[in-house]
Amino acid sequence: ILSEHILLNISQPYGNHNGGGMAFGPDGFLYIGLGDGGSANDPHGNAQNTNTLLGKILRLDVNEGEYYAIPQDNPFIVSGGLPEIWAYGLRNPWRFSFDSLTGDLYIGDVGQNTWEEIDFWPAMAPNGANFGWNFREGNHEFSGDPPIDLQSVDPVAEYAHDQGCSVTGGVVYRGNSLPEWNGIYLYGDYCSGKIWGLLSTGNGVWQTKLLFETELNITAFGQDEAGEVYLVDYSGSLYQLFHVR
Repeated sequence: ILSEHILLNISQPYGNHNGGGMAFGPDGFLYIGLGDGGSANDPHGNAQNTNTLLGKILRLDVNEGEYYAIPQDNPFIVSGGLPEIWAYGLRNPWRFSFDSLTGDLYIGDVGQNTWEEIDFWPAMAPNGANFGWNFREGNHEFSGDPPIDLQSVDPVAEYAHDQGCSVTGGVVYRGNSLPEWNGIYLYGDYCSGKIWGLLSTGNGVWQTKLLFETELNITAFGQDEAGEVYLVDYSGSLYQLFHVR
């Protein structure tokens, strides 16, 4: 017998920036990525407002009760915001994923007019990260006057719109067929079809390199149980990444 039970309803003021995926984290909790509600330039200031769920990543315990429970270490469980919020300051987190080995989180956050970005949050870092939108777009000032005590997290990679127009967050490769790519985060662009690899070299230094140039409108990356990587084209086609030897 199949059944459905609605856990959460979130009103969307506009037709774009309505979310970018769900995933269970290494802690067993459900993470939900939500855009800032749409239009352009975050007109309602949702991303920095911790009293709305828009422009956030939520973290829920769906193993308790008929609906859901709030994990006890969520950052706003006591005060200062909605208890479902785990991270904020996002424009449209179009695909996020956890490294299956380390538990680190990678987020592809779609930019406004100029910069696309990849955000990173280590597995053991404290909850409550602010990724900066809309005070910042990528590593750059964008709008308004941020509070003097603002502590936002800069992206670990960005690219301008001469390379594409809408980032699609990917996954960290942990397969066996491409051992030289082990630990590399793969991400792409919806408009240009380009696919990059991103790798930490330590001490906060990251390197990114263009790996593939496709003609696809990349909407999502996926990973099987063996750690091999797939991507989805807007047309509905599914592709696997591999070397032609």
